Amino acid sequence: MGFLDFLKGSRSLKESGALAGAADCHSHILWGVDDGVRTPEETLDVLAFEESLGVTDVWCTPHIMEDVPNTTEGLKARFAELQAVYDGPIRLHLAAEYMMDNLLEERLASRDLLLMDDDTLLVETSTVAAPYDINGTLSAIQSSGYRPLLAHPERYRFLGEKDYVRLHSQGVRFQMNLGSIVGYYGPSARRKAEWILEKGWYSAFGSDCHRLRSIQEQFSRKELSRKVIESIKGIR
Repeated sequence: MGFLDFLKGSRSLKESGALAGAADCHSHILWGVDDGVRTPEETLDVLAFEESLGVTDVWCTPHIMEDVPNTTEGLKARFAELQAVYDGPIRLHLAAEYMMDNLLEERLASRDLLLMDDDTLLVETSTVAAPYDINGTLSAIQSSGYRPLLAHPERYRFLGEKDYVRLHSQGVRFQMNLGSIVGYYGPSARRKAEWILEKGWYSAFGSDCHRLRSIQEQFSRKELSRKVIESIKGIR
């Protein structure tokens, strides 16, 4: 958002209506399995907040990485517990956010994966340094018949515009963190998010919610121009 947009007036995600009828495709609200939500009560509070925004679908995407080696069966069991206690209107889904590390290579080889729709695999890496062979890993995912969805690409400091062009041309899809577009992760992530959004290259977005208070703060920031709001509405 430029300075002139700001002068014209801006709105928050909460008041914009941009999330009505939308899917939150990245969250850590499955309690007690990673660094996200810790209790069932907070999970239900997050879902109540998402209901107030008009969100219709929420994907639980807990971390799976060498440091957090969640198992498919363990996550399915916890997800079943969530389904048993939540009786609201939001449709719940289970996948995972896979770090591009050795554990992912093992899970790929055994096809032991929690996928999103259309064989989509949500993947991430460190925000400060590229993995040893990011291109090889993404190619391995594709050659295995899966569609890589790169979580919050705007937050990776080692990626520039040429890298995004190359990844997009290779069929890697992008998922935006909503916090990025309101400046929660700093000006660099925001600028990159605006650029990718303007290109129309985001195919999904997510709250990346780890705590209720955090997304309440992010979604209350009056940072969005009408143009950005309409662009977010176009990601479905």
